Amino acid sequence: MNVITVSQVNKYIKALLDGSMPLRSIYISGEISNFKYYYASGHMYFTLKDDKSQLKAVMFSSNAQRIKFQPENGMKVICSGRISAYEKNGEYQLYADDMQPDGLGALNLAFEQLKEKLFLEGACSEDLKKPLPAYPKKIGVVTSDIGAAVEDIKNITARRYPLAELVIVPTLVQGERAAGDIVKSVALLDNMPDIDVIIVGRGGGSLEDLWAFNTEEVARAVIACKTPVVSAVGHETDTTICDFVSDLRAPTPSAAAELVCPDISRLLTDIKLMKSSLEISIRYIIDSNMQYVSELAQSPVLTDYETLINAYSDQISVLEERLKDSVLYINENKSLLLSALAGRLNALSPLAVLARGYILAEKGSDIIRSVSQIKKKDKIELILQDGKAGCTIDEVIQNG
Repeated sequence: MNVITVSQVNKYIKALLDGSMPLRSIYISGEISNFKYYYASGHMYFTLKDDKSQLKAVMFSSNAQRIKFQPENGMKVICSGRISAYEKNGEYQLYADDMQPDGLGALNLAFEQLKEKLFLEGACSEDLKKPLPAYPKKIGVVTSDIGAAVEDIKNITARRYPLAELVIVPTLVQGERAAGDIVKSVALLDNMPDIDVIIVGRGGGSLEDLWAFNTEEVARAVIACKTPVVSAVGHETDTTICDFVSDLRAPTPSAAAELVCPDISRLLTDIKLMKSSLEISIRYIIDSNMQYVSELAQSPVLTDYETLINAYSDQISVLEERLKDSVLYINENKSLLLSALAGRLNALSPLAVLARGYILAEKGSDIIRSVSQIKKKDKIELILQDGKAGCTIDEVIQNG
């Protein structure tokens, strides 16, 4: 009896599977379940199943990072790779090299997934759209420095609004490094304090050619931009993620320049019309004021001012007489009132009392009103109408 170990069995089975030509390169369709993505390593683990069976699968980070869409449970896909065994646990599985949606292209699916994500976040809301400046002084352009797109923007800007200055940042707009280059260019222009608006775009191409403008990193850069951004990618029928998150979508780069730049010929026409309207308004104001001055010159105030002065002089004379009469009347009333008050005051005066034969006695500075204020041999002073007399008290007699 030939006894072998578990490891030998698993190794043998792995060798059989690895040596099978049909299993070295195989395409398998199925529905994803038990999907797990490990961010630290970048590996994906999942199960492919149909209505009768299932197969474990793994996709390592080197292959997983090339997938344009986000795999999800329940998604039908076609995976390519090889069937092999994992010796440690004796399970065979699919080692996937690539994955494509079954029935929908990977790029289209990735586009729809990112679009749905951004709309759910509110990143495409009209409330976030910034208005374009009416008269931009500096226009930033993120595109390739060669090709029809940049030339169209230059020509249309020079024709429509030569007052504006173009600041063109040569940028990769196609290929694996294009998305990162677009992000850098947008940030560079956004950090310039005098850039009024930014055009981001390129000419037409296939979905793969335009893919850099459908990436999340470019979308986030446009969303974070403080300067208004106009998306001008491809032809009129092309739609990108950049179009949804930008402040304005232009169907082509040429149209972007048309939207950003006002028409200077129309501006000049408007200025001429405003100048003509202003001249008419000024002339009307001058004529109206001259007519008003002419009417004033014919008024009696200016033509017969002596009569007017005489009339006012008569009124002044009348008012003067009225004022004199009023002053006399007031003085007479005040004199009568003053006399009455003086009479009342005189009746209360001590001098009036003395004039009637009475005497006022003082001890020091105090008026003597009672015998309790004096005693025998006190010296007092008697005040009469026409003088004073000094006295000494010989006797004090208390009434009662």
